[in-house]
Amino acid sequence: MRNTRILEANSVSKVFADSGDLQVLHEVSMHVEQGEFVSIVGKSGCGKSTLLYILSTMDTNYSGDIFLDGQLLKGRTPEELARIRNEKIGFVFQFHYLLNEFSVLENVMLPAIKLGKYPRHQIREMALEKLRMLDVMSEANKNPNQLSGGQKQRVAIARALINSPKIIIADEPTGNLDQVNSEIVFNIFTELSGVFKQSLLVVTHDKEFASRTDRIIEMVDGRVVSQV
Repeated sequence: MRNTRILEANSVSKVFADSGDLQVLHEVSMHVEQGEFVSIVGKSGCGKSTLLYILSTMDTNYSGDIFLDGQLLKGRTPEELARIRNEKIGFVFQFHYLLNEFSVLENVMLPAIKLGKYPRHQIREMALEKLRMLDVMSEANKNPNQLSGGQKQRVAIARALINSPKIIIADEPTGNLDQVNSEIVFNIFTELSGVFKQSLLVVTHDKEFASRTDRIIEMVDGRVVSQV
């Protein structure tokens, strides 16, 4: 039986008009299915980050079609896209972007508070459960600047999961971590995919990391050259 297709790009192209009509993406087509752990690899400048911004609804100036959870994203208002992004996409970056003026627990709660689907006491319990799952619940009342790099990234993953997104999109999530913590993050992602059927799309320069994902999308000069 065919899996549910969570994210799909059909013939997506991107031109930077302010750079002399530089075309950075050429007819890119790709997809991620439910529970699939997919990596995107390629040299710097090949278009990986540009594609990620388009797939995550943060860049709307492109040709082609993007579908997220079966919904066509083209033609939606900025407000509609913001809600879709907050509800259906969890983000994890190389730098965690945790806010030091808030506690670890409050950082994890923020996307759910913004979404407004649940009362605050329920959001707090949801956040604690995510921190427990990622083995950082003991750090809940600390400020992010009191944590190690590996702990910060696990908190960032908890924050990405708080709204039960359809897909986690990660940009170099282990790029700022040592080998031990990189392995911890990889194992978390593998468990999310295998046990919780969470879809993941990860841009990485780490060939070892990519080789252990379900599928590798390789990009060269703005084109997808293989998907294996």
